Amino acid sequence: MIKKNPFVLLFLLVLASCAGTQSTPSETVTAVKAEAAVSPAKTHIDAVRQQFAPDKRVALFDVEPKGNVLRGETNMPEAKAELVKRLQAANMPFVDSIQVLPEAALEGKHQAIVTISVANLRSQPKHSAELATQATMGTPLKVWKKQDGWYLVQTPDQYLAWVDYGGVALMDQSAFNKWQQGKKLIYTKTYGFAHATADKNTAPVSDMVYGDVLVLKNKTKDFYEVSFPDGRTGFISAAEAMDFKEWVATRKPTEENLVASSKEMLGMPYLWGGTSVKGMDCSGFTKTIFFMNGLVLPRDASQQVHIGELVNTDKGWDEMRPGDLLFFGVPAKDGKPERVVHVGMWIGGNQEFIHSAGRVRINSMNPSAANHDAFELGRFLRAKRVSPEATLVDLREKPLYE
Repeated sequence: MIKKNPFVLLFLLVLASCAGTQSTPSETVTAVKAEAAVSPAKTHIDAVRQQFAPDKRVALFDVEPKGNVLRGETNMPEAKAELVKRLQAANMPFVDSIQVLPEAALEGKHQAIVTISVANLRSQPKHSAELATQATMGTPLKVWKKQDGWYLVQTPDQYLAWVDYGGVALMDQSAFNKWQQGKKLIYTKTYGFAHATADKNTAPVSDMVYGDVLVLKNKTKDFYEVSFPDGRTGFISAAEAMDFKEWVATRKPTEENLVASSKEMLGMPYLWGGTSVKGMDCSGFTKTIFFMNGLVLPRDASQQVHIGELVNTDKGWDEMRPGDLLFFGVPAKDGKPERVVHVGMWIGGNQEFIHSAGRVRINSMNPSAANHDAFELGRFLRAKRVSPEATLVDLREKPLYE
């Protein structure tokens, strides 16, 4: 056996290592040329993204150039078409490898209905990911793609997030239309249960929260028989639910009703990403208030601030009305943009507002009030008055569940 010189081995390892990391002059030139070729395409991609998907929370345009190959995906065919048009007009060669969603692997099941009381929708396809938002039972969702047991979905307020298979029933267009055409029932108690039979002492089929929507099959004196999106059946106390059309017809988003709805949730816990009575963040709280009165707001405070009319607060709070939204955060400064990070709702009285902060609570802008919130007063940005016309959906005009 020939004895190996450790110094020779070390030299060979170093040589091999260098060979793996160094580039020849020709390779370096090629890389520089490739980078130069990428830059113009990147400019066009960024312009299209700004035009069609400036807010990635509600629009998907994840496209990047790899040499002259365009890779990525979008749920907007019109955005891809615009990019192709721009590149062709610029006489820029490219290879189209952009996938337009929904993906073929869904086999035509591009719709889903939430089938549990509250589905947790996350920022990534895993349970440990940040809670992005929630969707209550019966909510219709668009389905864009799947990854393992997770689905990328879009809610009626256009929010994009991932839900696991246990929270939804996937449907093709025919099954979805059939579900939507069914007579609907909405659960109107804060929290309760659907039972296996028309008896509250029998086993539960599911828990229920305010805003859950199911198909109404039959009605007895004391119970509604309902059908779940996944085919289960159950019975709900007649005192805890309403015919959906009757509920919609009674929605009147007046100042008094908005305040009354908000106070029904006093003491409920704060939950980052929550939009239901199981727990809600600040914008989830305002969103729930307006939903209870037939209106659908955008998901986040930084989105809600862009709707409605500005209320003049330069000289105090005299022009504020119950139901107005107050926005808090960090003003634009030194070239940095404004950051809206919190929202509450004005309820009147002694300059009071209600918001979800730790729990749903009432505080005051009045420094002499016992419930004064100096922190929120210090970061107040502005107030907006939201009419039904300014919301994403007025359920009285465009029912989501039919």
